[in-house]
Amino acid sequence: MQKGAERVHAANPDVLVIISGLNYDLDLSFLQKNPITLSFNKKLVFEIHWYGFSDGNDWVTNNANEECGRVIDRMETNALFLLDQGYPLFMSEWGVDQSGTNDNDNRYLNCLLGWAAEYDFDWALWTIVGSYYYREGVAGMEESYGVLNWNWHEPRNLNFLEKISPLQSPFQGLSSNGEQKILFHPSTGLCMQSNSSSLGPCSNAVGLDYTSDKILRLKDTSYCLEANEVYTLLQVIMCDDDLSSKWEAISASKMHLSSKTKNGTIVCLDIDSNNTIVTNDCKCLSDDNLCDPSSQWFKVINGTSFSMAPPIDATSQYPISDGTVLTI
Repeated sequence: MQKGAERVHAANPDVLVIISGLNYDLDLSFLQKNPITLSFNKKLVFEIHWYGFSDGNDWVTNNANEECGRVIDRMETNALFLLDQGYPLFMSEWGVDQSGTNDNDNRYLNCLLGWAAEYDFDWALWTIVGSYYYREGVAGMEESYGVLNWNWHEPRNLNFLEKISPLQSPFQGLSSNGEQKILFHPSTGLCMQSNSSSLGPCSNAVGLDYTSDKILRLKDTSYCLEANEVYTLLQVIMCDDDLSSKWEAISASKMHLSSKTKNGTIVCLDIDSNNTIVTNDCKCLSDDNLCDPSSQWFKVINGTSFSMAPPIDATSQYPISDGTVLTI
């Protein structure tokens, strides 16, 4: 790999040099003990691949929440250490069966999107093609992972394209709004809006502060997200640092945002059929391989590059704990 990198650099000193991993580009961990030494710097990039089938059928035979945590732990060992060393890392190949019927891929995708949003990865999707002239002995073979349908005329799955659309722009970067957090829901590809009970486009996400004591505060305001009773709307109240709800990322996946209500009930953020954010009993934390936790998977991520909606404006409305609505 070092010899190949030097050959590329000698042929064209202006191009980036990309280094792949072992085992179908799933593993760069060998670099921890045997780092690459080259005659050049400032242009070395590492790439990693990740598919649902990389782990066989583990996403459906195991509990999806535990599987997500296990695979992310492995990816940190196999690749993310390079970020700590200051190297660029991108996910150069990933994809799913876009028929929408592959449960293994569907669960993997929800985990991947949360992880990719958190680290704001650059990526390349397999694949654009809808079919092949000839492949594996089949004429006109259909590509179920293709963004386009068999005749290459229309998108195969518009819901998939909508779901990944937030990741097509960087979450992090220069912004006149300064540093802020946003609340991202991977299974819908949507973010919390200025009306705290709704999900919508991440380009209009409300800015948040996530304090050291785990309080989620509307950015530049004195209002905080408050844990309500089971299956009720997420609420916003005036912050009280001693009494405000503390939101912990629990479970193996670290994507269940959990808090305690005033009466001590443990709840997690969830969504209903209208993509409204509610608080609910936490589900799928362990063991059950039939349980799908995706509605309760949220990520608090950096969102500095979007032109975020202001946290409050003349028409912002928030449900208050006594049943009334606060208009600011």
